Amino acid sequence: MARLSDSPARPLVGAAWLRTLGTGLVLYLIVTVATVATDNPHLVPSLLMLGALLIPVTFVVYVFERLSVAADVLPALAACFVVGGLVGTAAAAVLEYETLLDLGALPMLAVGLIEESVKLALPLLLFLRRRFLDPSAGVLLGVAAGMGFASFETMGYGLVELIQSHGSIGATEALLAVRGVLSPANHAAWTGLVCAVLWRARAGGQAADSRLWIPAAFITAVVLHSLWDATGSPAVRGMVALLSIALLASQLRAAQRDRSRYPTPRTVSKLSAPKGRSSFSRR
Repeated sequence: MARLSDSPARPLVGAAWLRTLGTGLVLYLIVTVATVATDNPHLVPSLLMLGALLIPVTFVVYVFERLSVAADVLPALAACFVVGGLVGTAAAAVLEYETLLDLGALPMLAVGLIEESVKLALPLLLFLRRRFLDPSAGVLLGVAAGMGFASFETMGYGLVELIQSHGSIGATEALLAVRGVLSPANHAAWTGLVCAVLWRARAGGQAADSRLWIPAAFITAVVLHSLWDATGSPAVRGMVALLSIALLASQLRAAQRDRSRYPTPRTVSKLSAPKGRSSFSRR
């Protein structure tokens, strides 16, 4: 399989992430017009789903395009987004409810700790199974898990807003838009950061300094998450968002620099590939 970096340069309008965004926007507009024109409540779930998924899916495609990751990561990528997002939001809801019962209040630090932990469940399982050793795959899987969590969480917030606003489509769409635009700078950035450091630490072998970065990255993600939840100040949230996106961008650049150590395998014929082993696997 040819590496993404070896592919001929394509015009920006041909980028998959732009096609994803454009197609999603057209579908969202169609559903919105139909919902408003008919006042049909049966269309509301489609509206919530499209509005919550549009930016997260686009961002995952954007990251995938910029990293040299073999195509065999796609099933795991989808699992991190869908299964990881569903399990993560469900587990977070249960754990946060239990914490609320025990403490009588739910400190923002506890919310950050719980949510950053549950988002890592599926990526960590893949890490322990040593499925994808390329550090670029770690960043991508972390971003997918974070975006999946953000999507399903946004669907819930959108439904609550729809009920509290007595069926106001405009208010619901505004919430979906704000949460969608901000999602790369929070859930995706935090989980992507931790997974990037985790995968790069493994690539660094037994070096003590590389292993120390793992708890540091996780604590950073929890603190940034807690700061985001604890304040309603646009200025503070703006600073948290800028710092979060800068940390994720630094890990994306580092993954691109290191990818020469984990070259994307070329397609191997069935005759030359070892029996029982994928031509893409690294053991």
